[in-house]
Amino acid sequence: MKFRLFLLSFALLFPPLSFSIEKPTLRIAVLAFGTVNWELSTLKSQQLLASADFKLEITPVANPQAGKIALQYGSVDMIVSDWIWVSRQRSSGSDFTFYPYSNTSGALIVPNNSSIHSIADLADKKLGIAGGELDKNWLLLQTLAQQQFQLALNSRVEKVYGAPPLLNQQLLQNRVDAVINYWHFAARLEAKGYKQLINGKQILQQLGITAEVPTLGYVFNREWGNKNPMLIKQFLAATQQAKNQLCESDKVWQSVIPLTKAKDSTTQNKLRERYCAGRIKHWGKAEQQGAEKIYQLLRKLSHNKLTGQAKNIQPGTFWNIQPQS
Repeated sequence: MKFRLFLLSFALLFPPLSFSIEKPTLRIAVLAFGTVNWELSTLKSQQLLASADFKLEITPVANPQAGKIALQYGSVDMIVSDWIWVSRQRSSGSDFTFYPYSNTSGALIVPNNSSIHSIADLADKKLGIAGGELDKNWLLLQTLAQQQFQLALNSRVEKVYGAPPLLNQQLLQNRVDAVINYWHFAARLEAKGYKQLINGKQILQQLGITAEVPTLGYVFNREWGNKNPMLIKQFLAATQQAKNQLCESDKVWQSVIPLTKAKDSTTQNKLRERYCAGRIKHWGKAEQQGAEKIYQLLRKLSHNKLTGQAKNIQPGTFWNIQPQS
């Protein structure tokens, strides 16, 4: 009896220890109004991370440069950027790596009744260019113009650089004859009756690069990735699931329409169409070899300004979902 009382007293004084392991946190910085938010919102609304072994912390940033700075200073673990930047950072000693998010690319857009029917017709026209003189689609378009028409496009068009929404307005107001804009801004013009003359994928195909090379991807520190391989694998699988649901479920798509800032169904549908066309179908050796070909073109065209001095894409630029230690 005394022993039982002793056990009861012990239990009251020293309750059973509860062991709770705190889940690690994945901190990701994304543009405040970027399309990545569509997926991240779906992760939450559809509870796709309910059984994940990590927590997701989202930091909105005003522009891509802010995200890069946050990653470089360790304020976040992940951003969305392009592999050109990753390779350049690796050549400077940083240990970032890239895994594809989307292969949707920008496009050259003209009015539906435009006299511009081919790249050759851009000669002596006023062209709006998002992304500045080192915009990848603009550089590659110059190569294609030279190959197909022996046209030095850089000296034959009147170039207008500006922010993507501003360039859209310039085209709508007939202040420029055509624009090269990012895919979602191009899609908004298409919804208003403007036509896509050629997009980034088609430029690459006509340059002989048939593999669908992703334009944007998740970027993070490789050492951090090697320490958290399951976290990354779970996150990537969940985002792919979110992307598929957005493309295959009207109900799920409806939930992110407010994030698109599109007021009419025509624009909403065009944004969804272009977004879903960018789903990654395959990521392997062929795509990475295609990326090397693109790198060589961009290195030559930009006179190393875009790529840096490295002659090739730096080893480690591309992350394997199951990395070798």
